Amino acid sequence: MSAGIPPEQVTLEPISVRISTAVRITGICRSTIYELIGDGTIETVKIGRSTFILYPSLKRLFERS
Repeated sequence: MSAGIPPEQVTLEPISVRISTAVRITGICRSTIYELIGDGTIETVKIGRSTFILYPSLKRLFERS
């Protein structure tokens, strides 16, 4: 037997999500998401033509509320 963390205690979170996914999981409308990106509240990374929201940034938004 290995002495690791039991599988039921492991929580994996994404590193980033697409804007459409952020809209779906938060319930915040797309235009508000873009406003929050514009004012620096939500951090993004651009890879090619795709924009990804950093998941920890999205979590902080709700922890502050």
